[in-house]
Amino acid sequence: MKKLLASLLVGGFIAMSTMPAFSYAGINDVSKNYWAQTEIASVVSDSVMTLTKGNFNPEGKMSRVEFVKALLKVLGQDQLAINTVAKFSDVAKASDIYAPIARSQQLGLVYGYPDGTFKPDRAVLRDEAQSVISHITIDSPVNANIIKKYSDAAKVPAWANEVYAKTLSYGIYVNHPDEKELRPTEDLTRAEAAVLLYRLKQRLDLVKTQYKAVNETVLGTEHLNVSKKATNNEVTITNLRNIIKEGNVLEIAFNEKFKSKLHAAGDSVTFTNPVDICTEEGTLLFPAGSTFYGRVLDIQDPQWFNKNARVYAQITKVVTPDGKTVDMNAKPFYKDYALKEGPWMTAGKVALYTVGGAAVGTGAGVGFSFIPDPDKVGTGVAIGTPVGAGVGLVTGLITPGLNYVAHEGEEIQVILLDDASIAK
Repeated sequence: MKKLLASLLVGGFIAMSTMPAFSYAGINDVSKNYWAQTEIASVVSDSVMTLTKGNFNPEGKMSRVEFVKALLKVLGQDQLAINTVAKFSDVAKASDIYAPIARSQQLGLVYGYPDGTFKPDRAVLRDEAQSVISHITIDSPVNANIIKKYSDAAKVPAWANEVYAKTLSYGIYVNHPDEKELRPTEDLTRAEAAVLLYRLKQRLDLVKTQYKAVNETVLGTEHLNVSKKATNNEVTITNLRNIIKEGNVLEIAFNEKFKSKLHAAGDSVTFTNPVDICTEEGTLLFPAGSTFYGRVLDIQDPQWFNKNARVYAQITKVVTPDGKTVDMNAKPFYKDYALKEGPWMTAGKVALYTVGGAAVGTGAGVGFSFIPDPDKVGTGVAIGTPVGAGVGLVTGLITPGLNYVAHEGEEIQVILLDDASIAK
């Protein structure tokens, strides 16, 4: 009996130790470090997607009818009055899925099949979901070549090329776990659907008027004045979101020490804002302690003739302390968008070479003069010191430059290359 009790206790402790740290109250199967945790928590909180006995089933397939229900919720059309008849052989009018499917048909969101079926339980394909997003968002010129940067661009069906060009340009897409792949013909998982719907909700301004029940109204324009050299300082305030306009500059700080010689292209790098980022008029944009996620695009090592290392990085998203995610495209606000050591560090290096050269020259001058004639030490110093300093100066100017080093908490400025939309 004691052995049985001990086994049960051990088993209980093992189970407790292997349970994930839940990130959102009531979600049993999404751990705190799950890749789509923030988006899942948001869509559950907003009732866009639902739980089953406390589980979200993130890796499960997203069915067509589930996608329709969630999409209607995001668009504010889940209570739309039905004035059409949905005639699908596999959707009974008395069923609980009839109303959302009828609303979808009425709005022109998700269509049925030529054989007269809707196939509500069939999984949505990733390219089908992107097609819906493309269909309901406003049309504008996009760069079709944007698809070519993905390794599996050839797998995108011909009919979906413009679809992906549009949704990728708008940032309303999902490509996990490999950011270089689109996987267009695979089934959409519930976690991927959560990310897609979350991003769509953040960009309701891009949805055509006839598809949404919520209209965006501009409430006013406020300002950020972090740098006088910024090309823009306006922040548009609407009833749905705050929009930091392209060209604004933000000030953020390294989360940990960064050394260029220890990093390479593709490495992750994170920053934070030590204080709240607010407009001059008082609107809070990013609470203190938000995490700015970035990646290293390229590193150029130090070059001869005192050319310092360059670090090229990009900020891709921000996560606030309460879990809100904001997509962002920002780069360091310096020449060529590069981080490098400033002129004072370079001057310090040259000065050290100069002083060191002077010391060596002085010692050499003393030695060479003292040996033949001790009385000429002063002459040796007078000659050796400037010669040594000159050699040191030249050496400091032609040797390779400095690696880039930033200490934890060191602040940099970044400039937005696209608008940043913060949903309310």
